[in-house]
Amino acid sequence: MEEHKLNLLELLDYIDPAMLNYQEWINVGMALKYEGYSVNDWDNWSQRDGARYHDGETERKWNTFDGSTKPVTGATITQLAKDNGWKPYSADSNDSFDWGDSFVASIDKGYQLINKDYIDGEKVLPPKTWNPVKQITDYIETLFSADDIISYVNDGYKHEQGDHEKWLPNRGVYTKTAGQIIDELRKSNGDVGMVLGDPNVEMGAWIRFNPLDGKGITNENVVDYRYSLVESDSMSIEQQYEVLKKLELPIAVLVHSGGKSLHAIVKVDAQNYPQYQERVDYLYKIVEKNGLKIDRQNKNPSRLTRLPGFERNGKKQYIVDKNIGQANWDEWKEYIEDLNDNLPEMENMAGLFDKPIELAPELIGGVLRQGHKMLIAGPSKAGKSFALIELAISIAEGWSWFGFPINHPGRVLYVNLELDDRSASKRFVDIYNQLGRGHQNVKNIDVWNLRGKTSPMDKLTPKLIRRAAKQNYTAVIIDPIYKVLTGDENNAHDMSIFVNQFDRIATELNCSVIYAHHHSKGAQGGKNSMDRSSGSGVFARDPDAILDLIELPVTEDRYIFKENEVVCELYNQAIKHYVPSYDRVGPDDRFSKKQMKHHLMSAINTLDNSQEILKYIDEQKQKAIQSVRQATAWRLEGTLREFPKFKPVNAWFRYPIHVLDETLQDIKLEDDNPKEKWKKSVQKSNQNRSEKTQQELEEAFNVLSVDGGPVELMEVANYLDIKKTALYNRIKRSQKFKSDSGYIYKSNNKDN
Repeated sequence: MEEHKLNLLELLDYIDPAMLNYQEWINVGMALKYEGYSVNDWDNWSQRDGARYHDGETERKWNTFDGSTKPVTGATITQLAKDNGWKPYSADSNDSFDWGDSFVASIDKGYQLINKDYIDGEKVLPPKTWNPVKQITDYIETLFSADDIISYVNDGYKHEQGDHEKWLPNRGVYTKTAGQIIDELRKSNGDVGMVLGDPNVEMGAWIRFNPLDGKGITNENVVDYRYSLVESDSMSIEQQYEVLKKLELPIAVLVHSGGKSLHAIVKVDAQNYPQYQERVDYLYKIVEKNGLKIDRQNKNPSRLTRLPGFERNGKKQYIVDKNIGQANWDEWKEYIEDLNDNLPEMENMAGLFDKPIELAPELIGGVLRQGHKMLIAGPSKAGKSFALIELAISIAEGWSWFGFPINHPGRVLYVNLELDDRSASKRFVDIYNQLGRGHQNVKNIDVWNLRGKTSPMDKLTPKLIRRAAKQNYTAVIIDPIYKVLTGDENNAHDMSIFVNQFDRIATELNCSVIYAHHHSKGAQGGKNSMDRSSGSGVFARDPDAILDLIELPVTEDRYIFKENEVVCELYNQAIKHYVPSYDRVGPDDRFSKKQMKHHLMSAINTLDNSQEILKYIDEQKQKAIQSVRQATAWRLEGTLREFPKFKPVNAWFRYPIHVLDETLQDIKLEDDNPKEKWKKSVQKSNQNRSEKTQQELEEAFNVLSVDGGPVELMEVANYLDIKKTALYNRIKRSQKFKSDSGYIYKSNNKDN
């Protein structure tokens, strides 16, 4: 047979001939012949359909397959196998793996746990006393519950295979429960034939190791995927026994077949057929990796196995062992993985000073190295997601982020778990536009939109690694992690397992992993940045860098200052845009809203469409003021493993970006002391009220005054809709205004 990219015989393990119609069965034969396989390959597979198989039919049909202009090829078998759960083990395919598949594929990298050259074998002893009833009842009681419907076969027919004959099973009985059979056997006085039919000493007997529905004997009739069959005759019986025991397989019953093999009924406890296939693939790969060549036809959950308590050509079928190895599938898999942990060897420090140590390059200057992990923590509405998107853009473009340089720009993957794909794209566009620096390297950004399609992090990680393996990402950003959180957030063990997935991504992809987490409840000012994240302390200990956003308590005067700043800048930009020749704006004027408005009016009034322009500018002013009023102030602090602590960074979150502002540096954070909190709250309330009244007073004076001159007190009181005595109190508390002779004037302007 010629070399094939795929072994089609292995694919036939996924195709049950009993489930195919006649034409599909014919197509399999035609495909095998076209691809260079033999009639015996087709015949051996066809025999699995005991009800419809007829000796000699495959050969007669085979001889009629003379070729066609439209031949049936191996692709037909591949598709049938895929329809039944087969997935190609190809790291290059984007859709050929799931969680289990990616792991099974990786078995080829290791998992040879037994040195086959040192397998001596372990003696297999037949029972001292031959008691067929006990053999059968022990077997059935070990595998089945009393109400399970089981299938056994005690009759068959001879089939010629080459130069010898082989007994093959008929359909047998598949309507009795385990309890019925055991009860009848116990009343039989040792006459097995009275219950199961007279034994055929040449053929022996078979049983299906999973319970059925009583309506048939195919995979579709299996009602519980408890067990799988491991059978091999590539070693001696004694060597098989030693390998099976050393692998600690969770074997429910181990049976001597009366031939050249042991039949191990292994606990897989699958929830459904796809999981059964996944677990059996994993099981067979492990066993084959350690020296046992498996009969892959045994992968089907409805497969027959040898039933102990019967004789076959003078040799007994008997129970060798029961309930050996690990207790169940999960414990066995954990045991296997522990043995194959792929941990590095211990390293001696003798050559420590022989050459300089090269550290991983800095991705974010002074904050994070390539291949390390970073956590951004903060409360709701801190703009964490916006900050992460801006970070993705900064890494892609090589721009600074929160004032930190991006030293190694490159490709970045943003794993979007929360937004729909269009909203996520819109955020990227909005942030790019607000930054206003173009989007030359937007091609360096990939987004994986998983809203509504997420799975726990331990299941998501291998899928992410497989898709990203050849993309050469500099960083992977995962947002937000609560969507993929596994276990209890407050349980250190659960969270250790969870954050280990980030290690796996960073290690296997050689990239930085960046993610966000939320704050615990309460004021955060009195806490260290490491202690602000919600849940287990693992979140504080695991990352190489923790960046923490905490909101700053901003007073009214700062908002007024920012309003003045943005309006002045708006007026200045409008003058430059509409009347670039206007050059009367002085350095001090740039910081006076009143002066800048005066310049704006002087400049724009020279234009024909001045009113239209001024209306548009006023609309932009209102938007700018609204943006300021909606902004929140934040302080970014850090706890770093690889670098010294940096000076806190202060910024306004003005949707959709964070804008640095070091004038916020003097603001002190609130702590969680109830008394201090109350006192500060009262002080802030009084301060805000006082600032508001002073702001109203100043606004009234500016509106009513002509060129900053005095204004009658009653005129101001009427404007503010307050009594004259209340106005005197405001003036008394003010540092900007004085009153005299029924007038209010600026304190430094009385003489004017």
